Amino acid sequence: MAFGDFNAICNQTALPLCQVVSEAGGITYKYINDGILPVCYARSIEVANTVIFEIGNAFVNIGALVFLIIIIYNIRSKYTAIGRLEMLFYYHIITALVICTLVVDCGVSPPGSSSYPWFVALQLALASGSCWCLMVCGLLGFRLWEDGTSRSLWFLRISSFLAGALTFVIAILTFKDFIKNGTMNRTNTLGLFIVAYIFNAVFLVVYIVLQVILTLAIIKNYWVLGVIGLSITSFVIGQIFLYVLSKNICEGVKHYLDGLFFASLCNLFSVMMVYKFWDMTTDDDLEFSISINRNGEISYEK
Repeated sequence: MAFGDFNAICNQTALPLCQVVSEAGGITYKYINDGILPVCYARSIEVANTVIFEIGNAFVNIGALVFLIIIIYNIRSKYTAIGRLEMLFYYHIITALVICTLVVDCGVSPPGSSSYPWFVALQLALASGSCWCLMVCGLLGFRLWEDGTSRSLWFLRISSFLAGALTFVIAILTFKDFIKNGTMNRTNTLGLFIVAYIFNAVFLVVYIVLQVILTLAIIKNYWVLGVIGLSITSFVIGQIFLYVLSKNICEGVKHYLDGLFFASLCNLFSVMMVYKFWDMTTDDDLEFSISINRNGEISYEK
């Protein structure tokens, strides 16, 4: 496996992007290009004359949408919490990412269709945007700027959009072979690998380091280090399921599931722990407290 190609990755696991890239150094045809097929992948089912792919992963993502709605509701209910609007924006991106994942994983936009490369590029763009957004949200606890202001929100929105747009453009240029000199096409995926994997990994590592510093130096609530550890552990285990054990899992359960199913479960738990960390380390930023006595009178206390 050369750095930047997806040959080994796509042989192990059925990633959506594997259908729109080609094996580096392999034989390609002008009219036929089926991507890189994994050794083993979850079987599809037919319901009402419709083929549905990755049915196990679909149920996980549908469940994830339910949990995300609950998380978003809980964040909205913390009216004066630090970083409330920024975290809402992050979870809105994650929700859009899960919906897009359902589209490409389940065959709503089937592999080989004209829309499929665009949805895969959108999925990668949302992943990059969410990683960047999370990293920026990790700075809020240091109070480097006032959270919840128009300036803060628009910076977060525009910068997250630019991070996603960079990945989207590189993905489309790679999938559609728009550049004819061979520097970026279906077989030369170095640029896509860097923006979709290396950059995102850097964003996540920076976020983790920031939260550890915040916990040890400012908050000094060492219990929340366990939440960070749970989130990291779950995410790493998910990546192992996806990129290392997927073929073994698929063969072991007779093609009913593959690594995507367990990776999605682990990623969901990791995202939930991100919310739990924010919830545990963020207090309502009130200048006074509000209480109601037995007579129904409202009192304000500094």
